[in-house]
Amino acid sequence: MAHIFNEANFQAEVLSSSSPVLVDFWAEWCGPCRVMGPIVEEIASETDESKLKVGKLNVDENMHLSTEYRILSIPTMLVFKDGKPVDTIVGSMSKQDLLAKLAPYLA
Repeated sequence: MAHIFNEANFQAEVLSSSSPVLVDFWAEWCGPCRVMGPIVEEIASETDESKLKVGKLNVDENMHLSTEYRILSIPTMLVFKDGKPVDTIVGSMSKQDLLAKLAPYLA
């Protein structure tokens, strides 16, 4: 199951994580986000957290973080490593395409 990130736990769960973290910035009203939601959940359930922690952040409920990381369109996924965003993935795609983009972190 994907982690639920928010402004209260972002520092501990994402920025201080010892492993890379995929953060899916999404909103309930976003059609492409609803397409990506089950894919992100599947990847979360299949991925070893010591390699990649996977979670979701609702942009409507966490506007400060959405602004801080300049999320201009959703779905946008950021990969954080050592507390910094190192990769950006924008838009909806197949599970296979998303896994291909995440391959460097899953090796």
